[in-house]
Amino acid sequence: MRPCTWPLLIFIATPVKSLTNCGRKPCTGVLPCYRGAGNTLQPMNILLLGSGGREHALARKMAASPLADRLICAPGNAGIAREAECVALPVADHAAVIAYCRETSVDFVVVGPEAPLCAGIVDDLEAAGIKAFGPSRAAARLEGSKGFTKDLCRSHGIPTADYQRFRAAEPAKSYVRAHGTPLVVKADGLAAGKGVVVAQTLAEAEAAIDAMLGGGAAEAGGEIVIEEFLEGEEASFFALCDGETAIPLASAQDHKRACDGDLGPNTGGMGAYSPAPILDAAMSARVMGEIVLPTLRAMQAMGAPYKGVLYAGLMITTEGPKLVEYNVRFGDPECQVLMLRLMSDLVPALLASRDGVLESLDLRWLPHAALTVVMAAKGYPGPYAKGSVIEGLDAAAAVTGVEIFHAGTKAEGGHILANGGRVLNVAALGKTVREAQARAYEAISHIRWPEGFFRHDIGWRAVERETAAKLSHAT
Repeated sequence: MRPCTWPLLIFIATPVKSLTNCGRKPCTGVLPCYRGAGNTLQPMNILLLGSGGREHALARKMAASPLADRLICAPGNAGIAREAECVALPVADHAAVIAYCRETSVDFVVVGPEAPLCAGIVDDLEAAGIKAFGPSRAAARLEGSKGFTKDLCRSHGIPTADYQRFRAAEPAKSYVRAHGTPLVVKADGLAAGKGVVVAQTLAEAEAAIDAMLGGGAAEAGGEIVIEEFLEGEEASFFALCDGETAIPLASAQDHKRACDGDLGPNTGGMGAYSPAPILDAAMSARVMGEIVLPTLRAMQAMGAPYKGVLYAGLMITTEGPKLVEYNVRFGDPECQVLMLRLMSDLVPALLASRDGVLESLDLRWLPHAALTVVMAAKGYPGPYAKGSVIEGLDAAAAVTGVEIFHAGTKAEGGHILANGGRVLNVAALGKTVREAQARAYEAISHIRWPEGFFRHDIGWRAVERETAAKLSHAT
């Protein structure tokens, strides 16, 4: 385990709105002393599933919790190994995960990535009597099928782009010719954030249709959604849900395109910052009222109550917020900036979501800004090489306010090696987005990895707003 280096208090007991006295004397009226499923919370063995930057951020935060007696991660990475015990457990083998939980007395499983959620790992764990954080397989359809989500929006009046679903190429191409471009072509299923093509021309749209319906987006092929191109500013909105109640988390904005200036192919995300200025209190209230809460009611009505983190990818248009897509887990790299800003203990919040007691929870956030820059292997999101050596990480981490989260890394022969497409997240806190941005890029300047690349403009929208506000005040 590494020593704690977080810039402020990791655990701050969080006031709650209502509590049943758990028997502790005297009753403090603060978390983590809440009655979860009839039992006072005690230190526990926690298993975290995943291996990316998101899981490193979650591991670092959970490792600081008084409730984490033992933290295990499967399979983990070189960075997570400094926060938790890493085990080579096949996450896709649900029976193996359950057997491991029983052998090691795991009390609580936190599922990081979307694939095991959509495959029903939470259902299988809960059926085996093991508490798990995340949605059921039926509820995870909100990410597992874009067509399912679009149909739900249409049925319940949730604002989103106009769309049509297709299983064959020719009808899809006819639809494109009739409606014109630009438009968006999406693979229906999971595609690691890369099954989306914003087609500016008819040729691009038809190529995307052929690729996706022909299996070009891996298992996400077979059905596509074609939707109108929305004008506006993208933002990420997160809510913690327990089936009935949802509480908003901090806002964020990510950068999907691979290259500076929001150019190049879509990726899983090349950087993010929080808070997102465009999601002010009024806009956040609209997102909750018009998008998140109607979705929770709809899922509950169909017998698939949503528990876990609901991540709404939004377009803020002149008409208001519109849903671009749902994800059923913390975003990556948005999770990294959220965890930097979260002052409250994460573990009780995850348990409250699972136990259905979110109305008793109130989270506290740092007023500072957080920003992260993704360093990826050259070639990403296409083919890339593995095994290159990364140096200078200690010097980078020594920059004020900086935290480095590992994504695709492994430790070998005393070196840190690149082992994926997105490899590192260089994150920083600052009083402003500009300050956090400057610290992150200063840290990157210390990292020696010629086989990698990164965007140089993460946070540019927020920095422009801050500059404009400063000039306005000066006059």
